[in-house]
Amino acid sequence: MRVLVIDGMGGGLGKAVVERLRQEAAGYSILAIGTNAIATSAMHKAGADQSATGENAIIYNCDRADVIVGTVGIVMANSMLGEISSRIAETVSSSDAVKVLIPTSKCNAFIAGVKEQTTAQYIDEIPYILKRLETN
Repeated sequence: MRVLVIDGMGGGLGKAVVERLRQEAAGYSILAIGTNAIATSAMHKAGADQSATGENAIIYNCDRADVIVGTVGIVMANSMLGEISSRIAETVSSSDAVKVLIPTSKCNAFIAGVKEQTTAQYIDEIPYILKRLETN
């Protein structure tokens, strides 16, 4: 399974996702793409198999992934202080890949009906979500 992790700003969330997938989900190909070099570097150091930076890298790779992981902001234009362009949001949203979106109020979005947890708790659920996808 090819997993695309998208993050921006400092890359802390993406880094935590990559580390968690490396702990629990051996055998996945992890491609980390940051909206900036700092985010990309953080995810690469965390153990991503491949990494790239920028809008075009995200757009190019969305249709090559089986699963896309990131905050809910990756499908919302201008989130992450403007790092998510309308082209990125549209491409992620339109991709046939399964999206695993992590709720966060930092993207100015609250999702009704989603239980309130820490970001770490949401990240801990990702390997189990991927395992369920494999069995379907």
